Amino acid sequence: MVERYVNTVTVNKRGAHFERAVLRRFMNHNICSRMLSELRTEHFAAYRDERLLDIKACTLKRQLNPVRHMFEIARDEWGMPVERNPLKKLKLDAPDQRRERRLREGEFDRLIEAAKSRRNPLIESIIRFAVATGMRRGEMLAVRWKHVDRAQRSLLIPDTKTGQSRTIPLVAAALEVLAEQRQDNERAFPITANAFRLAWEKVKLKAGIEDLHFHDLRHEAISRFFELGLTVPEVALISGHKDLRMLFRYAHAARQAILAKLEGQTGLEHNSLQKLPPPSSDREDLDGSP
Repeated sequence: MVERYVNTVTVNKRGAHFERAVLRRFMNHNICSRMLSELRTEHFAAYRDERLLDIKACTLKRQLNPVRHMFEIARDEWGMPVERNPLKKLKLDAPDQRRERRLREGEFDRLIEAAKSRRNPLIESIIRFAVATGMRRGEMLAVRWKHVDRAQRSLLIPDTKTGQSRTIPLVAAALEVLAEQRQDNERAFPITANAFRLAWEKVKLKAGIEDLHFHDLRHEAISRFFELGLTVPEVALISGHKDLRMLFRYAHAARQAILAKLEGQTGLEHNSLQKLPPPSSDREDLDGSP
């Protein structure tokens, strides 16, 4: 069953290389020598307890996600003898690993200054583009000129983490970055992922900034979108989040935009009330008679 999943499902995923390695290791465990008809949740509970001696709960949770999905596919599509998913009721308390790190005062300027010291000007450009668009690193490194529409001020992202393409608006800061790039290559940012990763670490070191991941710039950009007053669906169209609940983590940024809207509305109502004429001391009936 695992072999079939690797060859027919995993192979079509963006992270196929890593998932294949995880499932290959899983297949070497004696749990995979059991018959499907006898496999129960308690077997995976023992597997969980054994693996937690070597890896963190959050890591094990990620590794078990494809296994969980595999049982669903085997039951619903392959007609294998799987009455229920043995992982469905498996308890695995993994702490929330989602980061909410934003740029602190002066950090963006320090990053830019440090990036300017690099021989490759693409480093600075990619950092600025990330904060302007909220795109993932892989999406930016894959940008093709043919997908840039300057007239419509938009960018098509055909290959995304979710598997669905999306088109995002390009603000002035993003257009400025693109205008600075050479166009003798089909890619707007012709640099490998590993080369950029190494350069990013050196930029952080020179800027004296700790505990900042490049993906945190995406969090910074999305938070700014909410602070500008964009709605959850509008931000989702830009960020590419399929599950809108994932955007609830940005409530701290949206709260300020909501407050600004409420205060603006309250102020408008207050001004309108001030313009109303004072109530008359003499009441009149509907026909105008006193």
